[in-house]
Amino acid sequence: MVTLIKKAKHADVEESQLTEAVDTSSKDGIKSKKEKKQKESKSSEEPSPDQTETVDSSSADKKEKKKKRKRDEASNENVEASEHPVEKKTKKATKVENTTTESEITTFLTTNNITCTPSVTPYLTFAQLPIPDNLRAPLTQFPAPTPIQACAWPPALEGRDVVGIAETGSGKTFAFGIPALAKLISNPPSKDGVTTLVMAPTRELAMQTHDALEELGKPFGIGSVAVYGGAPKEAQIKMLRNVMRSKGNKVTTRIVVGTPGRILDLIGEGVCELGGVDYLVLDEADRMLDQGFENAIRQIISYTKKNEERQTMMFSATWPESIRRLASTFQRDPVRVTVGSEDLTANSRVEQSAEVFDDERSKDTRLLKHLRIILPNKMAGATHRVLVFALYKPEASRVAALLKREKYRVSELHGDMKQPARTAALEDFKTGRSNVLVATDVAARGLDIPDVGVVINYTFPLKIEDYVHRIGRTGRGGRTGKSITFFTGAAHEKSLAGEFARVLREGGYDNEELRSKFPMTIKKKEHSAYGAFFRDDIEMPVGRKKIVF
Repeated sequence: MVTLIKKAKHADVEESQLTEAVDTSSKDGIKSKKEKKQKESKSSEEPSPDQTETVDSSSADKKEKKKKRKRDEASNENVEASEHPVEKKTKKATKVENTTTESEITTFLTTNNITCTPSVTPYLTFAQLPIPDNLRAPLTQFPAPTPIQACAWPPALEGRDVVGIAETGSGKTFAFGIPALAKLISNPPSKDGVTTLVMAPTRELAMQTHDALEELGKPFGIGSVAVYGGAPKEAQIKMLRNVMRSKGNKVTTRIVVGTPGRILDLIGEGVCELGGVDYLVLDEADRMLDQGFENAIRQIISYTKKNEERQTMMFSATWPESIRRLASTFQRDPVRVTVGSEDLTANSRVEQSAEVFDDERSKDTRLLKHLRIILPNKMAGATHRVLVFALYKPEASRVAALLKREKYRVSELHGDMKQPARTAALEDFKTGRSNVLVATDVAARGLDIPDVGVVINYTFPLKIEDYVHRIGRTGRGGRTGKSITFFTGAAHEKSLAGEFARVLREGGYDNEELRSKFPMTIKKKEHSAYGAFFRDDIEMPVGRKKIVF
């Protein structure tokens, strides 16, 4: 009978705990009740034998029934919790009222040259985000939201479509990643399996985005699959098939990140089901269209949910007509957030310089001279990583070999390399095992390589857009950087001299030598991704009569 009374006492404790979880406002009352019952139980734990024998059997039956009822209630709660494991791990969102004043908003928008159509009340602190606290935790390492994040988050977290136009290195991955995870966390695992799809132009950017979303989703049991070309399909097919087999159960992999070509290929093989996708991201949209992926993108989107059932986020460095058409086709009244200009402009945090050569054979000597200044001990360091851009793969290999002979720790990155070798080269550079990365334009856009102090353009690219994206590898995340460009006046360079001078001039880095040696005319361009533009406000050098159309 002593045992029976102790069990009743235990049931009362369980009742107190369960009631406390349901209604915290009655916590003190429950605690008082629990203490009272504990005292009563304690006083009855040492009864005399005669007293024990006189306990009424009907009272024992009532206590037994009460104990059983509490046990059943606890069991039901455990079952419900096991059906939604992600919900159990999620801390409640701490709501902080957005008390930003009109004056603060105006100052923020003006200072950062931001245009929002229609108007948006930005989140100027991470505390204002209406998201779970443990999703906010990774953001605390940063001082404040970037301009694109501050203005894209409010409409995105409300479920609206967004077009974000901003320079490279502006924090666009978190701009769409945080709303994606917030949506996944708030909804239980879907029977449709994958519900979030992110498309990116290159395998490196796809892998980088996948890693970022995996890290954000890890505390909530939400996983991601990366699919891209240049790597064996078997492993990717296996991962996608595992997702398909687990549909209707506890699906943890709910995000697919990939390049359009490989995604479409896997759809054709019947292993990439996108019928449940209600959150779609087109990252670096102008670059994907520039690479001829428009038809593939349109086909892929047709496999997702209808426009009215899907939230679509589109991010781009520019806002040409081709991107506008895509947005009008697949988005519903999107909020457009523009940081800076809708045309391509260089990162204002990058100090630009140009060195003009009469003989391109002097470039090796000049490159080594710069590296001796930047890396005096030839050792890797957090603020002394150098990214050297070559134009073609043979040139990249030759320059890398030159620097290795000079005992620099060099990684090499170009399109002829197998994917494992490319991944290893990037990892060595990111972690500091190498202090110089020699690359072609495969690394010019989208990659977030931390702590690149200097970008050196050993050879000028074929398009001015690639120049802007190259130097955008430094000065990221609010930091400053430096770019050094070698310019020889080779056939393709001479035709780009005027546009190069314009970019330098707009950044406040006019170069008199460049202006005096090369024609400054800029012929009108019709480009599928960047639209048509030309400039005629650059002064012509005296004596130049030739006009290039």
